[in-house]
Order: sequence, then C-alpha cells, then structure tokens
Amino acid sequence: MGTLRVSEIVLSIQGESSRAGLPCVLVRLAGCNLRCSWCDTPQARDSKAGREMTPEEILAEVQALNCLRVELTGGEPLLQDGAADLLRAFCEAGYETLLETNGSVDISAVDSRVRRIVDVKCPSSGHVEANLWENLGLLTDRDEVKFVIADREDYDFAKTVLQKNSLAKKCAVFFSPVWEKLPASTLAEWILADRLDVRLGMQLHKILWPKENQGR
Repeated sequence: MGTLRVSEIVLSIQGESSRAGLPCVLVRLAGCNLRCSWCDTPQARDSKAGREMTPEEILAEVQALNCLRVELTGGEPLLQDGAADLLRAFCEAGYETLLETNGSVDISAVDSRVRRIVDVKCPSSGHVEANLWENLGLLTDRDEVKFVIADREDYDFAKTVLQKNSLAKKCAVFFSPVWEKLPASTLAEWILADRLDVRLGMQLHKILWPKENQGR
C-alpha cells in the first residue's frame, strides 16, 4: 500500500450514527469531490492539505489512542487509493470500524465487516446529482443511511427516497437537521406526523463543543 493524505487523527466522542455517544478515533482523510452548502469540515476539502502517512503509521497512531472504535471519514475518504485497504487493516487489528462517505463513490469494495454510513444528498446541499443510487442496493443491516435536512423541500425529498427504496427495512436511517438552520423539534414533528421509521440525528459533537463546530 502507498500513502494516504490525512487531515487529522483525533480521539473524540462519536457525534452521529448509531454509535453516537461512544468514544471513537476519527481518521479524517483530506480531499473531497463535493462542496456541500452546509459543510462543517472545509479544512478537509483540500486534497493537498494535511500530511502523507503510510497505513502502518496511521494504524500506529490510532493504536496509541487506546480506543476500541475507529471511523474513516473526510472529506470523502473513498477518493483516495488505499482507503479500502486501510479499512481492512483496521478490521484485521480488531477495531470496530466505521466509514462515513458522502454517497457519491462506489462502496462495493469496502470490507463487509465495516459499518458503512452513507449520505444521501438532499437539494439544499447543491449536489443531488452526485448521489450514486446504486449504493443503496448494496446496503445491509450493518449499514446506515443519513439525510442532512435544511428545510421542507429536503425533508420531502428524503421521505421519497426512503419510501421508494424501502430503506428503513434495509438498515438504520437517520434524518439530521442542518445546524442552526432547521430546528430539531420541527424535524421531529414532521417525522412523527408522517409516522416515518427513522431516527432523529442530533450531532452530539456540536452540542458538546459548539464553538469548535460551526456550520452544519
């Protein structure tokens, strides 16, 4: 394996997904093919930022943080050659391994032991056309889908995708309000009114550390 461009490696509290609230090492790779309107990690967009690291160096730094859980995120981690091999290495080392991907890149090469958290881009993101719909057919009950929702148009879009693809029967589905744009209580009321079998995502890291997490 070659090197990967790493934006940061940090021990944190998992803020989203079914693992929210649990300690997790975030391995954030640099570079993204999208520019979502509500992006909260602009520092990870630049594919030339960060530092070059070998998989062995990444694994050693993760191990030094003494946590049972690791998530590969970005940017868009699957854009980098070697991301799938790194995920496999985490699994082989005994970590509960999560992947967060923006949903525009094929997830079929990802190790089946990895919990894949796949975004579906709603209209407000500006990137509906980037959704790789074939990914939804690859989901298993280990995986998760996340919709980031800024307004009623986003919600209606997400509801249509949810129902058309029977996503709630395949895996956990999260509807997450855009930070400081859509009140979580409003999104909760919409979910309840439509009796949707989805989870309200609250982005716990932004509640814990609001000054460090501006944006989405």
